[in-house]
Amino acid sequence: MVDAVLNQIRNTALIMGVIAFIGLALQKKSGTEITKGTVKTIIGFMIFSIGTSWLQKIVEDFMALFNAAFGISGVQTQPSVAAALALGKYGSVISIILIIGFISNLIIAKFTPFKAIFLTGQHFLYFACVIGLVLIAANIPMWITAIVGGILLGFVGAAFPTMCQPYMNKITGSDNLAIGHFSTIAYWLSGYIGKLIGKIEAKHKKKSDSSSVKLPKFFEMFRDFVFSIALFMVVTFYIVVFACMFTGHADIVYKMSGTDIWFIYPLIEGLQFSAGMSVLIYGVRQFIEEITAAFVAISEKYIPNSKPAVDAPAIFPFAPTAVLIGFIGAFIGSLVGMGAEIALASSVVMIPAANICFFSGGTAAIFGNVYGGWKGALVGSFIEGVFSTTLPLLLYPSFQSLGIGGASFPNVDYNIFGGLLQSFLRLFGLS
Repeated sequence: MVDAVLNQIRNTALIMGVIAFIGLALQKKSGTEITKGTVKTIIGFMIFSIGTSWLQKIVEDFMALFNAAFGISGVQTQPSVAAALALGKYGSVISIILIIGFISNLIIAKFTPFKAIFLTGQHFLYFACVIGLVLIAANIPMWITAIVGGILLGFVGAAFPTMCQPYMNKITGSDNLAIGHFSTIAYWLSGYIGKLIGKIEAKHKKKSDSSSVKLPKFFEMFRDFVFSIALFMVVTFYIVVFACMFTGHADIVYKMSGTDIWFIYPLIEGLQFSAGMSVLIYGVRQFIEEITAAFVAISEKYIPNSKPAVDAPAIFPFAPTAVLIGFIGAFIGSLVGMGAEIALASSVVMIPAANICFFSGGTAAIFGNVYGGWKGALVGSFIEGVFSTTLPLLLYPSFQSLGIGGASFPNVDYNIFGGLLQSFLRLFGLS
């Protein structure tokens, strides 16, 4: 009986449901709304788990093909996939880190100059995974991991967006919004680089605003999240399958393709990956939505002068051409980063993800553009792209030792903060 109770306590879907129940109750919602929101949260996490199982098999197949073709381990830079793997193994403690993180974010915003309330729930969840995994890898007891991890999560949720606020004010023309997308270090750097470029151009009386740049309509297709993942994964699967066929590993292709024609197999796998990602993201948004709403209501009532830290697409309308320039710059940068890993004979190679290049690269470009025009946008996004495929190497060995392999967390903040935390723990012999 005790084991059965403990198993239920460790059920992440139920934990999320309890969190949503408490949050809705704090908002003084009706019994019907509380029941509906709680059930939607639990179902959302179950949908997320279905997407997780689907993607895990595809990622494992891809790794096997990549390793056979090139003799190195290829890792997908998809934070949602990495988070799914982490939640599958350590869902209970990560869930507690998440809820403590929301609470500490509110407290820090209330009593410190860091006034951002982080509202991009999936990014908050991914950071909870990163912090939790770093602490777990250092053999920190689970109850300390939950408390310390939650406090650290709340801190980064309030402090990191605040760092970018001067640039956000320039982009939006007001002081009402913060950026809630955890590559803020790269965004700040992009903005700083844009300023330097802007000063140089001012001396030479030149101006290179991104709005004057005309790009092919083709790039606008990458605004669609599902399409960008599908296209990129289909192309990537074809590369590794053909590489296997021409390097003497046709047997593994025939085995994996099963009843499918081998040259149709990459198309199917790439599209199935995109479908799995759609399911997974839908689940994340559903179970995060109710939890986030509770903390929004609390912050609006009890924390004056707080700023909502919103997802990256909220600022895309302020410089739409810069977003497309950012996708190009970040994609080139991520390929350069991957190429450097191959050239240096790294045992692990981080494979770029088109959706990360679009959203993170596009956001970095907007920050670079605000002072430095299209040149600032291109340079800033290029650097962000290099970071996205090189910085994950800092933490991947530790995560792989915990059984979290095949996917990584590419966003800059996860890796820099996680790397610093890991280094700090090592000073005390804890990692």
